[in-house]
Amino acid sequence: MAMRLLAPLTLAGLLAACAGEPASPPQQPTTPAPAATIDAAPAPLPGHLRELSGRLLGAPSASEVELALLLVDARGLPQGLLGNIQLTGSGAALPFRLPFNPQAFIPGTRVELRGRVNQAGRLILRLPPQPIRHNDSQQLGELRLVPAP
Repeated sequence: MAMRLLAPLTLAGLLAACAGEPASPPQQPTTPAPAATIDAAPAPLPGHLRELSGRLLGAPSASEVELALLLVDARGLPQGLLGNIQLTGSGAALPFRLPFNPQAFIPGTRVELRGRVNQAGRLILRLPPQPIRHNDSQQLGELRLVPAP
């Protein structure tokens, strides 16, 4: 019989606990910081690194762009990676900055900048190999992407 009396009291206690005030009001979403614009000053490059910079022409909106600076053998096959970046195409000229370590250049080897553009998992464009002859920072200007074979 004591159990019968305890059951309603326990149930009343649980209901009273659940009926309290909410823990805290829902928080308002914070507004994200404004995205950096292309005109903003680029972050400074560490003293031991150099960079290739320029603009890619022809990358469609929402495409995946990859640029790589490669050591290449006499047959044109990649032998080493000196630096790479991945970008998202915007449909307009796409600025890039590719940092690399100039000490990784091996005297007497070919160095090339290569690129590829994928959309929906399919290779659609490529950057014809651009020879890089010096291991210092360079502005390459506008580079046009071509259809991939």
